[in-house]
Amino acid sequence: MEIEPQLQLALGLRLIVAALLGGVIGLERERRGQPAGVGTFAMVTMGACAFSIISDIVFRGPDNTRIASGVVEGIGFLGAGLIIRGRAGVHGLTTAATLWASAAVGMLVGFGLYILGLILTVAVLVVLVIRAVEPVARKLEELREENGEIDPLDGSDG
Repeated sequence: MEIEPQLQLALGLRLIVAALLGGVIGLERERRGQPAGVGTFAMVTMGACAFSIISDIVFRGPDNTRIASGVVEGIGFLGAGLIIRGRAGVHGLTTAATLWASAAVGMLVGFGLYILGLILTVAVLVVLVIRAVEPVARKLEELREENGEIDPLDGSDG
């Protein structure tokens, strides 16, 4: 199968967009001191994007969704490696979930759905940032204390 250079350049642009969007998400994680940062998130979005391009371009037909489902499973496995259970509770869930969402960003861009990829990136960032806004953070803490619960998505994973 031969793909014209012009199409390859257009598909390459998708990889760059995916890397940029993933890098922005990773920058937020890195800013909070999480081990998975810009590089990890950029690689995940680019990889998911590349697999989506392969799925869409190379394996057209009824079986082309198998690669996409493999990406979802693989990222789930990678995310599981970020989750640590210790005496103080579970840590890493937010980063793992964010990594999973960033793979979806890469897949959206890979299939040429740039606007949806951008919307998902913004939504992920809003969710991550809103929790750090002082009045919101205070209210979440109050709710946790009232219910006697420990939120697995809270502060220690930022």
